[in-house]
Amino acid sequence: MIPTNPDKLIRSIKAMLGLMSLFLAVGCGETAPPAPPLKGVSVAVPLQREIVDWDEFIGRFEAMQDVEIMPRVSGTIERITFREGLEVKKGQVLFVIDQRSFRNAVAEAQAQITQNEATVSNARTEMDRARELLGFEAVSKEEYEQKQAAYRSAAAQRAGAVARLNEAKLQLSYTTVRSPITGRISDKRVALGDTVIAGQTLLTRVGTVNPIYFSFDGAESFYLKYIRQDQRGERRSSRYAHNPVEIQLADDSGYKWRGRMTFVDNAIDPESGTIRAHAEVSNPDGFLVPGMFGRARLLGSGTYKALLVPDESIITDQTRKLLYVIGKDGKVAQRIVETGPLVEGLRVIREGIAPTEKIILDGLSGLRPGTAVKAKLTQLKPRSGNTAPVSIPVKAPSPTDAAPAR
Repeated sequence: MIPTNPDKLIRSIKAMLGLMSLFLAVGCGETAPPAPPLKGVSVAVPLQREIVDWDEFIGRFEAMQDVEIMPRVSGTIERITFREGLEVKKGQVLFVIDQRSFRNAVAEAQAQITQNEATVSNARTEMDRARELLGFEAVSKEEYEQKQAAYRSAAAQRAGAVARLNEAKLQLSYTTVRSPITGRISDKRVALGDTVIAGQTLLTRVGTVNPIYFSFDGAESFYLKYIRQDQRGERRSSRYAHNPVEIQLADDSGYKWRGRMTFVDNAIDPESGTIRAHAEVSNPDGFLVPGMFGRARLLGSGTYKALLVPDESIITDQTRKLLYVIGKDGKVAQRIVETGPLVEGLRVIREGIAPTEKIILDGLSGLRPGTAVKAKLTQLKPRSGNTAPVSIPVKAPSPTDAAPAR
């Protein structure tokens, strides 16, 4: 309803104009909020290296030689001449068995030889005299031949006595039990005064400690892989080449022990589906002992090209490994990758990225594919020395490529 009073009409129009001015003023003063800044991330292209892989195995150390010491003659233990648990040298005296009866046997054999020598001397004299008389036809040829036979019989008896003397001396030597090898000896299993039986009583054990074997079982799949690599010329089989092995003990933080492959068995165990193998490890101070547990890594491939990225740039999504990269549109893209071992302190990426792609190194939380980011290009550097093994090719290098021997 329009008011009829002119004053009221003017006041109404002014109020409406003021309200409209207020609305216009408020509308003109509001501005759209600024867009949030782009998230800054560091990016780098992966390092490229030619590397080889390690394969890991669990095993134990074994003595290269482990000898059970048993007596070769029966008798009573008279002396024990070693300290248990220490190193002994080859030929070192360990036990002495009562020698009296064996010395008597030697003396008896020597006396028998003396008697036989007298018989031989007498028979030779009679044979020589008969030969002279035969020339004068003073004795018959038959009698001379009898003298010859008597001499030969006496000589044979003397030879038998010499053999018995040698056997008696040999038996006497067996009363001194010596170590057949250089190694570390176990405890004594007999005491002074014990009666031991030849070839039956265990006296002690001696095992070598330097070098020492690291023995392990490898799955059939590994064996097949190595054979295929050998056939392709990528990696020599450990059956023919001393491929490098590194070993980590139970309390080690890294693989500190070095060895080389020296044996691969001739058959796969049908029950376990594994094949036995061992590596030879230098152990000059005897620190490693048989039975000790270890984790070994063996040269597992030929040389191949790999890309290296920091471990912290890899995201684990359940069973997948992911990397975030900068796509062609400048936004975040996702790559599913296959990882490998650590080389120079960086993780090997076998598959999933291109050598020229820019890997996002930090600020990974909250990133999603398609997110726009502000990328700062950096350069990756190795974090440690290269500890990868050296591949041993099947074919020897040509004379022009071969390095001189040192």
